Amino acid sequence: MGILNATPDSFYGDSRVNNLEAALNKAEQMINEGASIIDIGGYSSRPGAAEVSEKEEIKRTADLIAKIKSTHPETLISIDTFRSKVAQEAINNGADLINDISGGQLDPKIFDIAAQNKCPYILMHMRGTPETMMEMCQYDHLINDIILYFSKQVRKAQNAGIMDIIIDPGFGFSKTLEQNYELLDQMNLLGVIGKPILAGVSRKSMIYRTLNSSPEESLNGTTALNMVALQKGARILRVHDVKAASEAIILHQKLRANHEDAKT
Repeated sequence: MGILNATPDSFYGDSRVNNLEAALNKAEQMINEGASIIDIGGYSSRPGAAEVSEKEEIKRTADLIAKIKSTHPETLISIDTFRSKVAQEAINNGADLINDISGGQLDPKIFDIAAQNKCPYILMHMRGTPETMMEMCQYDHLINDIILYFSKQVRKAQNAGIMDIIIDPGFGFSKTLEQNYELLDQMNLLGVIGKPILAGVSRKSMIYRTLNSSPEESLNGTTALNMVALQKGARILRVHDVKAASEAIILHQKLRANHEDAKT
């Protein structure tokens, strides 16, 4: 899954596009490098990001989705939003999936939109809102609490009629640096939920704060943690750098194939 941010303030500058031509070129590059999903967002979820109206979020994403879908109809497009109206407009313009950082908590109507449109739904773990999430990092038991959260929210989504659900542990959302690594180390335990896992660690602060670097210098660290995520059960990698992630997936698949051959 390649990240395409139609925002002026997402934390990693190279993921931002501020005009249609640049966005189409970026999408085409990611598709050529191996992206099977393009994730389009019009609302930055980084801590302290500015509030964006629904109208502005739709303006930033709807036409872009339509253009990419008309040019690359075989590529899946996800809309990165927690708002039901934005999700519906995105689907009207060709989006195939909904990627909701709030897991249905901020706008429960988004479950109905996904169900009515038979749209796969990515359900992420987060507490609070993007503005308050980093004040809500206290857990009784991190992994158990996250599993309980997914159990409840997945049930709600299924009760609403959503057939295809993907879970996202939410690295960097409502979690300290140390908690992010604890979560990655034990991410395989989320397999008990019985849903495909999406991992999004790309260029996040859990990497560059540990390495005393910056988002711009975090590709190597991202690739290292993406390989760990694959080993821990991730089925989708959400990334800024598609070529590097595609190569990690190929090497991981080769390693697994060799392991299976050795067993037989």
